[in-house]
Amino acid sequence: MSKETLGEFEQLVLLGCLRLGDEAYAGGVVDEIRTRTGREVAHAAVYIALRRMEEQELVSSRMGRPTAERGGRAKRFFEVLPEGRRLLDVSRTALLSMWEGVETAP
Repeated sequence: MSKETLGEFEQLVLLGCLRLGDEAYAGGVVDEIRTRTGREVAHAAVYIALRRMEEQELVSSRMGRPTAERGGRAKRFFEVLPEGRRLLDVSRTALLSMWEGVETAP
């Protein structure tokens, strides 16, 4: 059964991945969310969301090369799959439709 909606946090995580492109990893997504929204999020929360979305086939992941600056550990990079992009588009359309005609505060 395919997922039909995304929660706000899932949207932020997927958008962070899209913004980072080929270099999207959990720590980078945390930084992107913090920079763009001012919202503090835990690395673990982002990583858990990414793994859950990978199970739902909204993202895929690959392991990078181990690096000295990470003590020989490799980063796991994430890519938004077509279904993840589709659900982001559905979410965006729904929000824009709901905002249509609503006055914003000056």
